[in-house]
Amino acid sequence: MNSTLILIQCRDKIGLVSQIAKVIVSYNLNIDAMHQYVDEGEFLFFARFECSGPATDSGIIRDELLKHLPEQAIVKVNPPSPKKLAILVTKEYHCLGDILTRNFFHNTDAEVCCVIGNHTDLKSFTERFSLPFYYIPHQERSKEDFESEILNTLSPHQPDYLVLAKFMQILSTDFVSRYPNRIINIHHSFLPAFAGGRPYHQAFVRGVKLIGATAHFVTESLDDGPIITQQTITIDHAYTVAEMVRAGQEVEKTVLNKAIGLVTGDKVFVSGNKTIVFE
Repeated sequence: MNSTLILIQCRDKIGLVSQIAKVIVSYNLNIDAMHQYVDEGEFLFFARFECSGPATDSGIIRDELLKHLPEQAIVKVNPPSPKKLAILVTKEYHCLGDILTRNFFHNTDAEVCCVIGNHTDLKSFTERFSLPFYYIPHQERSKEDFESEILNTLSPHQPDYLVLAKFMQILSTDFVSRYPNRIINIHHSFLPAFAGGRPYHQAFVRGVKLIGATAHFVTESLDDGPIITQQTITIDHAYTVAEMVRAGQEVEKTVLNKAIGLVTGDKVFVSGNKTIVFE
Protein backbone atom coordinates (compact mmCIF):
# COMPACT_ATOMS: atom_id res chain seq x y z
CA MET A 1 0.00 0.00 0.00
CA ASN A 2 1.20 3.50 -0.85
CA SER A 3 0.59 6.59 1.28
CA THR A 4 -0.85 9.79 -0.15
CA LEU A 5 -0.86 13.14 1.66
CA ILE A 6 -3.34 15.81 0.53
CA LEU A 7 -3.29 19.41 1.81
CA ILE A 8 -6.11 21.81 0.96
CA GLN A 9 -6.68 25.50 1.63
CA CYS A 10 -9.64 27.32 0.05
CA ARG A 11 -12.73 29.42 0.61
CA ASP A 12 -15.27 27.61 2.74
CA LYS A 13 -18.56 26.36 1.32
CA ILE A 14 -21.21 23.81 2.20
CA GLY A 15 -20.39 20.23 1.24
CA LEU A 16 -16.63 20.62 0.81
CA VAL A 17 -15.65 17.55 2.84
CA SER A 18 -18.15 15.38 1.00
CA GLN A 19 -16.88 16.51 -2.42
CA ILE A 20 -13.26 16.01 -1.44
CA ALA A 21 -13.97 12.56 -0.04
CA LYS A 22 -15.73 11.51 -3.25
CA VAL A 23 -12.67 12.46 -5.32
CA ILE A 24 -10.34 10.59 -2.96
CA VAL A 25 -12.49 7.47 -2.99
CA SER A 26 -12.77 7.58 -6.78
CA TYR A 27 -9.02 6.86 -6.93
CA ASN A 28 -9.43 3.84 -4.62
CA LEU A 29 -7.76 5.67 -1.76
CA ASN A 30 -8.72 5.07 1.86
CA ILE A 31 -8.78 8.06 4.23
CA ASP A 32 -6.71 6.96 7.23
CA ALA A 33 -6.68 10.31 9.02
CA MET A 34 -8.32 13.66 8.40
CA HIS A 35 -7.98 17.03 10.09
CA GLN A 36 -10.04 20.06 9.13
CA TYR A 37 -10.63 23.57 10.38
CA VAL A 38 -12.77 26.50 9.26
CA ASP A 39 -11.59 30.03 10.02
CA GLU A 40 -15.06 31.54 10.32
CA GLY A 41 -13.76 35.09 10.49
CA GLU A 42 -11.94 34.76 7.17
CA PHE A 43 -14.35 32.14 5.75
CA LEU A 44 -11.42 29.85 4.94
CA PHE A 45 -11.26 26.05 4.96
CA PHE A 46 -8.12 24.05 5.81
CA ALA A 47 -7.73 20.28 5.61
CA ARG A 48 -5.08 17.58 5.78
CA PHE A 49 -5.83 14.06 4.55
CA GLU A 50 -3.59 11.03 5.07
CA CYS A 51 -4.62 8.29 2.65
CA SER A 52 -3.49 4.83 1.64
CA GLY A 53 -4.09 2.82 -1.51
CA PRO A 54 -2.67 2.18 -4.96
CA ALA A 55 -0.01 4.48 -6.41
CA THR A 56 -1.70 7.33 -8.28
CA ASP A 57 -0.31 10.30 -10.15
CA SER A 58 -0.29 13.23 -7.70
CA GLY A 59 -0.89 15.78 -10.45
CA ILE A 60 -4.02 13.98 -11.63
CA ILE A 61 -5.52 13.91 -8.13
CA ARG A 62 -4.66 17.56 -7.60
CA ASP A 63 -6.28 18.64 -10.87
CA GLU A 64 -9.42 16.64 -10.13
CA LEU A 65 -9.73 18.17 -6.67
CA LEU A 66 -9.34 21.68 -8.06
CA LYS A 67 -12.36 21.08 -10.31
CA HIS A 68 -14.54 20.65 -7.23
CA LEU A 69 -13.10 23.43 -5.07
CA PRO A 70 -13.69 27.20 -5.05
CA GLU A 71 -11.46 29.35 -7.26
CA GLN A 72 -7.93 30.10 -6.04
CA ALA A 73 -7.86 26.96 -3.91
CA ILE A 74 -4.41 25.72 -2.92
CA VAL A 75 -4.00 21.96 -3.20
CA LYS A 76 -0.83 19.98 -2.57
CA VAL A 77 -0.64 16.24 -3.11
CA ASN A 78 2.41 14.42 -1.77
CA PRO A 79 4.55 17.53 -1.21
CA PRO A 80 8.29 16.78 -1.40
CA SER A 81 9.82 15.10 1.63
CA PRO A 82 12.22 15.28 3.37
CA LYS A 83 12.48 19.05 3.44
CA LYS A 84 15.88 20.75 3.14
CA LEU A 85 16.89 23.07 5.98
CA ALA A 86 19.50 25.80 6.05
CA ILE A 87 20.45 26.80 9.60
CA LEU A 88 21.55 30.34 10.47
CA VAL A 89 23.51 30.83 13.70
CA THR A 90 25.63 33.27 15.67
CA LYS A 91 27.50 31.92 18.72
CA GLU A 92 25.03 29.98 20.88
CA TYR A 93 25.29 26.24 20.31
CA HIS A 94 22.35 24.66 22.14
CA CYS A 95 19.74 24.89 19.36
CA LEU A 96 22.20 24.03 16.59
CA GLY A 97 23.54 21.09 18.59
CA ASP A 98 20.06 19.67 19.04
CA ILE A 99 19.21 20.08 15.33
CA LEU A 100 22.44 18.53 14.06
CA THR A 101 22.21 15.58 16.45
CA ARG A 102 18.66 14.81 15.33
CA ASN A 103 19.72 15.28 11.72
CA PHE A 104 22.63 12.85 12.15
CA PHE A 105 20.29 10.15 13.46
CA HIS A 106 17.61 10.92 10.84
CA ASN A 107 15.18 11.83 13.59
CA THR A 108 13.07 14.27 11.55
CA ASP A 109 11.36 14.68 8.17
CA ALA A 110 14.11 17.09 7.19
CA GLU A 111 17.73 17.21 6.11
CA VAL A 112 20.17 19.97 7.00
CA CYS A 113 21.92 21.13 3.83
CA CYS A 114 24.18 23.82 5.32
CA VAL A 115 24.90 26.10 8.25
CA ILE A 116 25.60 29.81 7.91
CA GLY A 117 27.14 31.80 10.75
CA ASN A 118 28.11 35.43 11.18
CA HIS A 119 30.81 34.27 13.59
CA THR A 120 33.15 31.28 13.34
CA ASP A 121 32.42 29.89 16.82
CA LEU A 122 30.30 26.98 15.53
CA LYS A 123 32.31 26.16 12.41
CA SER A 124 34.36 23.24 13.74
CA PHE A 125 31.33 21.83 15.55
CA THR A 126 29.24 21.86 12.36
CA GLU A 127 32.00 20.28 10.29
CA ARG A 128 32.17 17.34 12.70
CA PHE A 129 28.79 16.37 11.22
CA SER A 130 30.25 16.58 7.68
CA LEU A 131 28.09 19.57 6.85
CA PRO A 132 29.24 22.76 5.12
CA PHE A 133 29.63 25.86 7.30
CA TYR A 134 29.75 29.27 5.63
CA TYR A 135 31.18 32.19 7.55
CA ILE A 136 29.49 35.42 6.50
CA PRO A 137 30.46 38.32 8.78
CA HIS A 138 28.10 41.22 9.32
CA GLN A 139 30.50 43.65 10.96
CA GLU A 140 31.56 46.79 9.11
CA ARG A 141 29.36 46.18 6.09
CA SER A 142 25.88 47.16 5.00
CA LYS A 143 22.89 44.96 5.74
CA GLU A 144 22.23 44.80 2.00
CA ASP A 145 25.71 43.43 1.31
CA PHE A 146 25.51 41.01 4.24
CA GLU A 147 22.15 39.61 3.19
CA SER A 148 23.13 39.46 -0.46
CA GLU A 149 26.03 37.15 0.40
CA ILE A 150 23.70 34.95 2.45
CA LEU A 151 21.23 34.70 -0.45
CA ASN A 152 24.01 33.86 -2.90
CA THR A 153 25.31 31.19 -0.53
CA LEU A 154 21.85 29.67 -0.12
CA SER A 155 21.04 29.65 -3.82
CA PRO A 156 22.83 26.41 -4.86
CA HIS A 157 21.39 24.56 -1.84
CA GLN A 158 17.76 25.49 -2.60
CA PRO A 159 16.53 25.03 0.99
CA ASP A 160 12.83 24.59 1.67
CA TYR A 161 13.13 26.41 5.00
CA LEU A 162 15.58 28.62 6.84
CA VAL A 163 15.90 28.07 10.58
CA LEU A 164 17.19 30.93 12.71
CA ALA A 165 18.78 28.92 15.52
CA LYS A 166 19.68 31.91 17.70
CA PHE A 167 20.85 33.94 14.70
CA MET A 168 20.33 37.21 16.59
CA GLN A 169 20.17 39.34 13.45
CA ILE A 170 17.13 41.25 12.19
CA LEU A 171 16.46 40.39 8.56
CA SER A 172 15.27 43.02 6.12
CA THR A 173 11.83 43.06 4.53
CA ASP A 174 13.41 42.30 1.16
CA PHE A 175 15.19 39.22 2.51
CA VAL A 176 12.09 37.89 4.28
CA SER A 177 10.00 38.37 1.13
CA ARG A 178 12.26 35.86 -0.67
CA TYR A 179 11.17 33.13 1.77
CA PRO A 180 7.53 33.86 2.71
CA ASN A 181 6.42 31.65 5.62
CA ARG A 182 9.63 29.68 5.15
CA ILE A 183 11.83 31.25 7.84
CA ILE A 184 11.45 29.75 11.32
CA ASN A 185 12.75 31.68 14.31
CA ILE A 186 13.10 30.67 17.94
CA HIS A 187 12.50 33.57 20.32
CA HIS A 188 13.45 33.21 23.96
CA SER A 189 10.21 34.41 25.50
CA PHE A 190 6.52 33.56 25.51
CA LEU A 191 5.43 36.02 22.84
CA PRO A 192 3.89 38.54 22.67
CA ALA A 193 5.52 39.25 26.03
CA PHE A 194 9.10 40.54 25.94
CA ALA A 195 9.63 40.84 22.21
CA GLY A 196 12.93 42.19 20.92
CA GLY A 197 16.31 41.97 22.62
CA ARG A 198 17.29 40.74 26.10
CA PRO A 199 13.92 39.14 26.97
CA TYR A 200 15.31 37.29 30.00
CA HIS A 201 16.55 40.56 31.43
CA GLN A 202 13.14 42.11 30.76
CA ALA A 203 11.47 39.14 32.49
CA PHE A 204 13.81 39.38 35.48
CA VAL A 205 13.07 43.06 35.97
CA ARG A 206 9.35 42.38 35.69
CA GLY A 207 9.53 39.53 38.23
CA VAL A 208 7.63 37.02 36.13
CA LYS A 209 6.86 33.54 37.41
CA LEU A 210 6.82 31.90 33.97
CA ILE A 211 9.41 32.00 31.21
CA GLY A 212 9.15 30.33 27.85
CA ALA A 213 10.05 30.17 24.20
CA THR A 214 8.17 30.75 20.96
CA ALA A 215 8.83 29.37 17.49
CA HIS A 216 7.28 31.52 14.79
CA PHE A 217 7.52 32.35 11.12
CA VAL A 218 9.52 35.49 10.41
CA THR A 219 7.73 38.49 8.91
CA GLU A 220 8.74 42.09 8.38
CA SER A 221 7.49 42.91 11.89
CA LEU A 222 10.00 41.95 14.59
CA ASP A 223 8.95 38.89 16.61
CA ASP A 224 5.37 39.28 15.39
CA GLY A 225 5.02 36.52 12.79
CA PRO A 226 2.56 33.61 12.90
CA ILE A 227 3.26 31.48 15.98
CA ILE A 228 3.93 27.79 15.34
CA THR A 229 4.35 26.50 18.89
CA GLN A 230 5.17 27.71 22.41
CA GLN A 231 6.06 26.35 25.83
CA THR A 232 6.60 27.75 29.32
CA ILE A 233 8.21 26.61 32.57
CA THR A 234 7.71 27.86 36.11
CA ILE A 235 10.35 29.90 37.91
CA ASP A 236 10.38 31.92 41.13
CA HIS A 237 11.88 35.04 42.67
CA ALA A 238 15.17 33.27 43.47
CA TYR A 239 16.16 32.80 39.82
CA THR A 240 18.98 35.00 38.58
CA VAL A 241 19.12 36.12 34.96
CA ALA A 242 21.83 33.52 34.30
CA GLU A 243 19.66 30.76 35.78
CA MET A 244 16.72 31.92 33.71
CA VAL A 245 18.86 31.77 30.58
CA ARG A 246 20.04 28.22 31.34
CA ALA A 247 16.51 27.02 32.05
CA GLY A 248 15.18 28.81 29.01
CA GLN A 249 17.72 27.25 26.68
CA GLU A 250 16.27 23.81 27.36
CA VAL A 251 12.82 25.09 26.46
CA GLU A 252 14.13 26.76 23.32
CA LYS A 253 15.56 23.46 22.02
CA THR A 254 12.31 21.63 22.67
CA VAL A 255 10.11 24.29 21.09
CA LEU A 256 12.29 24.73 18.01
CA ASN A 257 12.51 20.98 17.42
CA LYS A 258 8.74 20.65 17.68
CA ALA A 259 8.20 23.54 15.27
CA ILE A 260 10.59 22.06 12.73
CA GLY A 261 8.80 18.72 12.96
CA LEU A 262 5.38 20.28 12.49
CA VAL A 263 6.42 22.42 9.54
CA THR A 264 8.45 19.81 7.70
CA GLY A 265 5.72 17.26 8.37
CA ASP A 266 3.29 19.51 6.46
CA LYS A 267 1.09 20.00 9.52
CA VAL A 268 1.08 23.81 9.58
CA PHE A 269 -1.11 26.18 7.55
CA VAL A 270 -0.79 29.96 7.71
CA SER A 271 -3.91 32.11 7.84
CA GLY A 272 -3.09 35.80 8.04
CA ASN A 273 -0.92 36.29 11.10
CA LYS A 274 -1.82 33.03 12.80
CA THR A 275 -1.33 29.34 12.13
CA ILE A 276 -3.54 26.29 11.95
CA VAL A 277 -1.58 23.34 13.33
CA PHE A 278 -2.80 19.78 12.81
CA GLU A 279 -0.88 17.66 15.32
